Amino acid sequence: MLEHELMLGAYSFRVGFFGLITSRHMVRALMCIELIFNAVNMNFIAFSNSFENSRLEGEIFSLFIIAVAAAEAAIGLSIALVIYRNRGLIRIDQFNLLKW
Repeated sequence: MLEHELMLGAYSFRVGFFGLITSRHMVRALMCIELIFNAVNMNFIAFSNSFENSRLEGEIFSLFIIAVAAAEAAIGLSIALVIYRNRGLIRIDQFNLLKW
C-alpha cells in the first residue's frame, strides 16, 4: 500500500513540476506549485501512516506546509493582481517588473 501512495505522490509532483516549468501564465504556475505542495503532503502522510508509532509527525508537517501554501497563494495572487492592473497581462515570459 505504501508503494501505491508514494507513486501517486511522485506522479503528482512530476505533473506539478512539468506544469511549473512549461507554464507561461502566472495563475497556472501558482496552481502547479500548489500541486507540488500537495504531493509532498501526500508523501508525509503516507510515511506517517506506514510506521506503527503513535506520533503524528507527518500530519504536523503537512499542516505547516498547508499554512505555507496558503500564504504563498495569497501573496502570489496579490502580486498577479497588481501586475495585471499595471500591465493588463499576467504572462510570466512577457513582464520584468521585479527586476532592478
